[in-house]
Amino acid sequence: MVKTKMQKSFAIGLTAVMALSLAACGNSNNNSNEGAATNAPKSTDSGNTATATTDSGKKVTLTFQNIYPDPATPAYKMIHELTDQYMKEHPNVKIELDTLNTDQQKVKLKTQAASKEVPDITIVNPAAQMKPFVDAGLFAPLNDMLDQNGLKDTYQKGLLDYYSFNNNVYALPDGNNIEVVYYNKELFDQAGIKNTPTTFEEMLQDVKILKDKGITPMAIGEKDSWTGSFLFMNILLRTNGGPGFLQDVLDGKKTFEDPAFIEAVDAFQQLVQAGAFPDGATSIDANAGGNIFKTGKAAMWSIGSWETGAIDASSVAGKVGAFQFPTVNGKGDPNEFMLAPGSAFAVSANSEHLQETKDFLNFFASEYPKKQFELKNAVGIGQKVDGDLKAAGYSDLAVNIAGLFNQVKGGDLAFDNTMNPATAQVHLSSIQNLFVQKVDSAAVAKEHQTAFEANKE
Repeated sequence: MVKTKMQKSFAIGLTAVMALSLAACGNSNNNSNEGAATNAPKSTDSGNTATATTDSGKKVTLTFQNIYPDPATPAYKMIHELTDQYMKEHPNVKIELDTLNTDQQKVKLKTQAASKEVPDITIVNPAAQMKPFVDAGLFAPLNDMLDQNGLKDTYQKGLLDYYSFNNNVYALPDGNNIEVVYYNKELFDQAGIKNTPTTFEEMLQDVKILKDKGITPMAIGEKDSWTGSFLFMNILLRTNGGPGFLQDVLDGKKTFEDPAFIEAVDAFQQLVQAGAFPDGATSIDANAGGNIFKTGKAAMWSIGSWETGAIDASSVAGKVGAFQFPTVNGKGDPNEFMLAPGSAFAVSANSEHLQETKDFLNFFASEYPKKQFELKNAVGIGQKVDGDLKAAGYSDLAVNIAGLFNQVKGGDLAFDNTMNPATAQVHLSSIQNLFVQKVDSAAVAKEHQTAFEANKE
């Protein structure tokens, strides 16, 4: 089982961890914090990373399912460059990339899992989303691989616990992020908005101003329903007065019909009714929704800090800042964030080439932080990074985001990383429906509570 108190301990330790992993303006040689030096994995001869099994000359083909579909992003370049490098150094190994967007990959993996045909490497989300796959014996433990080359020590302290069950690690995370609100400074200037909002009321006022100027206030791609949920959970974090609402529901201390949840639904619907989002948001997928912002057609985008590198590679590079989600009705602390331990790489327990797959993943994970740093995409990765962002030529936005990491006091995990999949699916559909029609908030709360009670474990 996942450690039930991990959310609290992770929240407490996140500030120090992020300060180390994102050595932005400070001394990159400061390694004084306990067990968390800023060194990335030391460069190795990647030809020696694989075991003799891989280098035996046996021809093998590995399928690597991933969620990096956009060629314009650093993540896309990263996965192609690393797989190409590995195949060049190991000509007997062919790696086929099965590239999908996030929601497509989740659906496909469920289908594959039902027939026990999980690809050699796939993507999975932490905690509650991983558990059914682990319980079904579909993923291979990775403890032995993590012990090679000091790989385990490259991950931020406590992060692997989100991907662990019964003392076995079943997946290696690609990131460790917070949700922020990116904003286009030029569009704010065009609308005459001088300051970023610190209250939800100010955010609604800015939405109205932007809308009146013919500017889309907030980008989103709600065809992939996690995007609306992630934004909604920011609001709930505020109306609840801090973290822990979902944990209180799980512990029987609260229900979804609590006033904090109803208030969050009301506030979310205020954003929708104010015209904050693009028309037809539920027909726009997450990548297309992000491109609305990255092409300068929307003023704000509430999303995880993992998008920093992609924004810096887009047409709005140099025009973007970021701020904390504001207080709601005077409630909440802006320095409490939605926390996003990343999606992660898991290995099929039924892989025909289990050792070769682990050999490749060991190489991939060992080289991952160095490659991401090189591509100026190291903000928010889950491994320690050796380097000073500013000295390496990272953008003002990246340094801005690193500063926000250093202010983190705690926060919550996403809904679908906390609740069981059946309850999470009802939630995702329910929030998605709010983009289509206004619904009585008490009815939305009751819908959630009914689903939770029907699917208690």
